[in-house]
Amino acid sequence: MKRFWVWCDMCDVLPKSNLGKAVAYAESMRPYVDRLMKYGEIDFSNNASERNMKSYVMGRKNFLFSTSPEGARANAILMSIIETCKANAIDPMTYLTEVLDEMAQYPENRKFEYLGQYLPWNWKQS
Repeated sequence: MKRFWVWCDMCDVLPKSNLGKAVAYAESMRPYVDRLMKYGEIDFSNNASERNMKSYVMGRKNFLFSTSPEGARANAILMSIIETCKANAIDPMTYLTEVLDEMAQYPENRKFEYLGQYLPWNWKQS
């Protein structure tokens, strides 16, 4: 990448030519590319996110029947939980079944700070 940036800096092209536009675009993206190269855990593309959302895009007409804003909000929360389970290599059905069964047995005054242990990345399958 260092050699590429040196080449971009030294490149003498007409700004309105195709190569000039490409070099100008690369220069405008330089801080982002440098950040991407500095932090290895950042993915080069959002293809994984796009793939995960494809099933919801395919079913979006079905979501018109949420019947209320509260239903749509509940649907969005459930979809987020399911995708988080998938990202943490947890079977969503098993997770939801066990967590809901376990949480149903707690008294009403259960404190909210204990809810963190039921998030998919903290959850231990029984």
